[in-house]
Amino acid sequence: MKRSNGIKIVVASILISATAYIYISKEILTPFPSEYADVYIPAGSSSDAIGDSLRGRLGNRFGAAVTRLWKLQKGNARRARGHYRVLKGESALSLSRRICNGRQDPIRFTFNNLRTIDELADRAASRFDFTAADFMTACDSILTNRGFKNRTTYPAAFLPDTYEFYWTTPAEKVVERLATTSEHFWSTDRRSDKASALGLSPTEVSTLASIIEEESASRNEHPMIARLYLNRLSKGMPLQADPTVKFANGDFAARRITKRMLEKDSPYNTYRNNGLPPGPIRIADKRTIDAVLNAPSGKQLYMCAKADFSGRHDFTDSYDRHLSNAAAYRRALDRRGIKK
Repeated sequence: MKRSNGIKIVVASILISATAYIYISKEILTPFPSEYADVYIPAGSSSDAIGDSLRGRLGNRFGAAVTRLWKLQKGNARRARGHYRVLKGESALSLSRRICNGRQDPIRFTFNNLRTIDELADRAASRFDFTAADFMTACDSILTNRGFKNRTTYPAAFLPDTYEFYWTTPAEKVVERLATTSEHFWSTDRRSDKASALGLSPTEVSTLASIIEEESASRNEHPMIARLYLNRLSKGMPLQADPTVKFANGDFAARRITKRMLEKDSPYNTYRNNGLPPGPIRIADKRTIDAVLNAPSGKQLYMCAKADFSGRHDFTDSYDRHLSNAAAYRRALDRRGIKK
């Protein structure tokens, strides 16, 4: 009888162990069911907060499995900080080990169509584990040592593109790399040969390129607009660039430049001030910068948006012809009831 009870106990133990083994094996090998998910573990996260984040981003069952396995492996919350991309089919054990070892995945940081350095700071803060203020502080520390006088010139230090970083990269390292990429773009040929031949610094070239981008969405027109503005600069004529007036008034959506806008007292108002404004009015694309540096020859001094609202422009070196083009465009605005 005693032997029979002993056998029953052994069998029960084996069954329990087998059941536990099957359960644990199933948990360890549980594959992530969705296409992908991104998990972000910020600095200062507690173990409980990490568990909440894993369950919230990965689903209750899979996230809980990863959390348990991470804790069983003595996971350190400080080391876990980072961004982890989880792809379909990855096991809970694999992800828990990656988090234990801090083997995070890189992120892609893309920016374009940004006007101000503040917009870039906000974009960076939305993609990294630092604040917009951290980014601006890093700019003040790094860019001033690279020849950028003040924040109005900072947009010239960056080039729109897609960059790869770790989410935990400090703001200083991000600014350093972005600025270095821009410096590499400014080769001897671009800086010493082409820009100098135009009588412009790289920052001034970027400033002119930024105006050109705001003038026209058509890249085919950029070289012609560049030549027009270079001609006006060489003759000492004011640029009279409408985008600078919009920038000065903080009204980027304006479709019609009013007398009140033209009277705005601002160094960016190129109707009131000769020469270039004190800095770029957007972060210019490298292709537009090259359009300035390689501007074709031409005599054009005036441009006006076409009356067909195609987004393109009429160019001329005749003031009378320009007045005629401008009158046609104003009539087109009136017909459409566009007042501002």
